[in-house]
Amino acid sequence: MRDRKRAAIDGSSTPAKSGSAPGVPAENTDGGYNAGMAVFSYIIGGIIVWSLIGWGLDNLWGTRWIVLAGALLGALGGFYLSHMHGLTSSRNMDGKSGADSGPSADGNTNDQ
Repeated sequence: MRDRKRAAIDGSSTPAKSGSAPGVPAENTDGGYNAGMAVFSYIIGGIIVWSLIGWGLDNLWGTRWIVLAGALLGALGGFYLSHMHGLTSSRNMDGKSGADSGPSADGNTNDQ
């Protein structure tokens, strides 16, 4: 496997894009850990931000339930963002999902 710096020095084309998640370098062997931390950050960050917004609205309007709605909205928004960035899909190292891996090892293709 060629190094990115070496490819840039000798003037050859850029390396082929791998199937790793956005923000997770392809050469990193702990991509699952990094993707998991990104999902965790999106969800916890969403909960914190939207709970603070709900807390402020609760103080402004004299209610007590908007902070809970904000926490729920933040959790759902964080999961949505991580899903849209491709961090929650199960992928093999080559970037394909298990569904498009081809026939099984015994040769059966499940054709009807």
